[in-house]
Amino acid sequence: MTRSAVNPPGQLLVIGGGYTGQRFAQAARARFGMPVLLTSRQAKAAPGRGQAGFHWLVFNPDSSADPSAAEPSPTGPSAADLAGTTHVLVALPPERSGRDPALEHLGPILHQLPLQWLGYLSTTGVYGDCGGAWVDETAPCLTTLGRSQARRTAEQGWQASGLPVQIFRLPAIYGPHRSPFKALGAGESRLIHKHGQVFSRVHVDDIVGALLHCLEQPADGRPAVVNVVDNCPCPSSETLGFAAHLLGCKLPPAERFEAIAESMSPMALSFWADNRRASNSLLCEGLRYQLRYPSYREGYRACLAEELAGAQSGESAGSLT
Repeated sequence: MTRSAVNPPGQLLVIGGGYTGQRFAQAARARFGMPVLLTSRQAKAAPGRGQAGFHWLVFNPDSSADPSAAEPSPTGPSAADLAGTTHVLVALPPERSGRDPALEHLGPILHQLPLQWLGYLSTTGVYGDCGGAWVDETAPCLTTLGRSQARRTAEQGWQASGLPVQIFRLPAIYGPHRSPFKALGAGESRLIHKHGQVFSRVHVDDIVGALLHCLEQPADGRPAVVNVVDNCPCPSSETLGFAAHLLGCKLPPAERFEAIAESMSPMALSFWADNRRASNSLLCEGLRYQLRYPSYREGYRACLAEELAGAQSGESAGSLT
């Protein structure tokens, strides 16, 4: 596939310049030579151009110039700030109610821009508990969890916006400095096993690769919804065991989920509530994207190598968080 979909390059806006957002921005800038805008709730080190040559903009939907105001007045970029933007990635989660601050506050400006593509990062959690069965993009969204319901509501808002939206449903995300190695080395990991439970996951660089791949497709060849997951849904105990093998350290003692469930927080319990295997057949067979890390095995090896290289060079582990 040629890169004509973004040639000549326009301008990329990443709403939510966190871990995944920054990694995508770096790759898009390197690949297409696009100027990049990223948003953050707080100003970065200096206004204007800063980290990695990006242009940082403040977007804080909860801020208020008047503390006594009944409703907060959002701080965000103006139409002039975003002029010339052709591609947008929304990597900002919705509120628990499903209200999406990016759509609510920036939607009117986005409608004025010559947008060619808008990617929205959602979650495979919208499918709900499937008893370990495989699900693809045609499966109904049956989630009963609050945060996944909020994502589904936000998806629907973006899809109804009239903008050139493509939804990307993601599972558990891992990558350099978002891996099990630090906790394992510090003796802080827990080896929890729940019979029959599996999790889908994806390396952050395959999220980036899939986004770039879809961005390059002609507009009429982009599916409305794409699962971005690897080939290997499996128990978390399996992945932790492999991580311990790579580190050459002992695993913590195994704990049965049923024996410790009563002591777990509601958030932790929700992590174990859904059981499904998310399919990537549309991405990898339909769109012909080739995964860099087909499973956690290749991905963990790459994470460990990058983390060790960063430690040797004195790089901050939080540089992309």
